[in-house]
Amino acid sequence: MKIIHIGILGYGVVGTGVAKLLKQKKQLLESRIGAVLKLKTIADIDTITDRGVDLGSTSLVSDANLIINDPKIDIIVETIGGKTIAKKFIMDSLENKKHVVTANKALLASFGNDLVKTARNNQVDLAFEASCGGCMPIIKSLKESLVANDINSMSAILNGTCNYILTKISRDGSGFEEALKSAQKLGYAEAEPSLDIDGYDTAHKLAILNSLAHGMEINLKDIHVEGIRNITPVDIQFARSFGYTIKLLAIGRIRGDYVEARVHPTMISSSNPLSHVDMSMNAIAIDADATGQTMLYGHGAGMMPTASAVLSDIADIARNIISGIKRRVPILGYPEDNIKPIRILPMDELYTRYYLRFEAQDHPGVLSKISGILGENNISIKSVHQKGRKTNGKVPVVMITHIAKEAWVQKALKQISKTDSIVGDPIVIRIEEMDQE
Repeated sequence: MKIIHIGILGYGVVGTGVAKLLKQKKQLLESRIGAVLKLKTIADIDTITDRGVDLGSTSLVSDANLIINDPKIDIIVETIGGKTIAKKFIMDSLENKKHVVTANKALLASFGNDLVKTARNNQVDLAFEASCGGCMPIIKSLKESLVANDINSMSAILNGTCNYILTKISRDGSGFEEALKSAQKLGYAEAEPSLDIDGYDTAHKLAILNSLAHGMEINLKDIHVEGIRNITPVDIQFARSFGYTIKLLAIGRIRGDYVEARVHPTMISSSNPLSHVDMSMNAIAIDADATGQTMLYGHGAGMMPTASAVLSDIADIARNIISGIKRRVPILGYPEDNIKPIRILPMDELYTRYYLRFEAQDHPGVLSKISGILGENNISIKSVHQKGRKTNGKVPVVMITHIAKEAWVQKALKQISKTDSIVGDPIVIRIEEMDQE
């Protein structure tokens, strides 16, 4: 039976999970692949700590170059993370004609076009199923299962930290800081959580998925990104009373010659399946022309779910090696010559519905002044709600708009904020409903 040698760069949580699966599932993998997947070497700066894995004949070294330059190693798995040394190691591996598997969405979103070019030049594979949605087979679905479909839109919950926090606020009435501390205590959030809660982790994943869905160059810089820091129990309660749930969504959608690409808190109908994706779970709903709506759901992170996705890439590459072929499936789902620089729709050009909440002074004429400014900016109000009074005399005023242009809404909010009727910044949450298509 053919032996395929594997090296792992990074022996942290994910690297340990990959090593565990390669060791524990050895017989299952051999029976399914028809080859021996031999973990030859692991490289990590910490060669002392016991990870609870019986490495057997596998070497644990501190020098990554011992893997990158090893002529016997066929597949290199990068689990270091980050965009500095990991980039160098992957580039060096590809240039040494090693196939590479990675879960590094930040690196792919920022430098993926360069990595794809390097892999092409060296006729090797670069695989990254674990980069988006953990164990959910999103990458393979877009590259292979939906190959005969034009992808109309994608709406996804892709960050378990944010989803856990929003679930805690919704279920328990917790404030944002209290929910964040709970997420950190359970290991869902990092000590410095800004990458997650400010939406950037989700944007990294959306940049990758857009490329696979539409045959476009990976474009992170033009994605509109907002996080969840300003979401309060008050807004979640209002949303529930209107029949909505608030989720941090990654939204990708074809709009003529453009692709909509945005990440922000979003109100969705409580009948939408994504509204029931709670705690740290992830999900993606894909609308395609032949299949209609499909949805994937699962753990978006964690040692073993992520390792499972990494192993699926290893298995695909191993099967190619056995068959004597390379690059059977294009890295981004389209042959490199067919990938185009499709533009992302400027956020100001977005048309959607809006939830607006103002803290208004309790005196006559405030409501008419707000409504007047919105009307002057072509924004039609569907409903207005005033519930309760605060002890300092300010009244929460909530408005739901009909479909309006983002540029109109932002202009109106600036004008309203300058009046003496409003205290603080208005809260704006976009609304997504099926009938907006």
